[in-house]
Amino acid sequence: MASLKGTEKALSLLRRLPQISLSNLKPNPGAQRKDRRGRGIYGGKTHGCGSKGSGQRQNYMRIGYETGNNPFYLRFPQQHYYKGHHLKLSYAPLSLHKLQLMVDTGRIATDKLIDVSQLVATGLFKISPMEREGGFLLEDEGLDIFKAKVNLEVQWASEAVIAAVERNGGIITTAYYDPISLDAAVQPVTFFKRGEPIPRRMLPPQHLIDYYSDPCNRGYLADPKLVAEHRLVLAQKYGYDLPDVGSTSDQGWLLERKDPRQVFYGLEPGWIISLKDKKIIKPLDPELKEFYSS
Repeated sequence: MASLKGTEKALSLLRRLPQISLSNLKPNPGAQRKDRRGRGIYGGKTHGCGSKGSGQRQNYMRIGYETGNNPFYLRFPQQHYYKGHHLKLSYAPLSLHKLQLMVDTGRIATDKLIDVSQLVATGLFKISPMEREGGFLLEDEGLDIFKAKVNLEVQWASEAVIAAVERNGGIITTAYYDPISLDAAVQPVTFFKRGEPIPRRMLPPQHLIDYYSDPCNRGYLADPKLVAEHRLVLAQKYGYDLPDVGSTSDQGWLLERKDPRQVFYGLEPGWIISLKDKKIIKPLDPELKEFYSS
């Protein structure tokens, strides 16, 4: 009977006590050591929240990242083709494979001169002259599948790329655009709406004169007779028969070429294009004619 009374007392005690939960669980006395609160904002080597110290308040970038989430080698790719002035100009890459794809899908016409204006008009490229971009660099990707016959004007091309274009009977020219002329060429509609005269394209700077005057590079300042000779030399070097260019009237578009001062083919410097009135305003003043024609 005495043991039964003790059991009832224990059960009645448990009924009155609160249930065990996280709110009433406590560590044993002395199990945890409470550190002394330091001076200042919590003291010690850590200031602020978490484990950041006073020298970690700024949001430092990871190694290899200058801004944003892209590493520097993706934001500023290194291009070895134009080593020597890569710190002064950069070019948007255009591969032969992509050029062939644009021709096959009808994004670009091959029966006219293909220049920087035609390439940007496809909507696949963006050139920013204010960010020191000088135009297009024709890369050799797709060298073995390129079959298009084009009259192409780019800003930089290698010897193998030139041979790939010319073995199909095409013409390639490397030409320079100064920032003002390039800005008008990549945004012709915006430029014409401003009502400004077409600028006169400037000559290349001193460090690019040799490149654009070299017939091996098909520079637009080179002698056409020397360019024809080097076309034959390149064909013999790479082992293909050089097709005859412009022998018939239906291939006259292959011989289309801009004047070194022209920005748009068929439009002279100094002309004002009125899109609203659909008219071309030409200068009549002798001084203006001399300025834009010199």
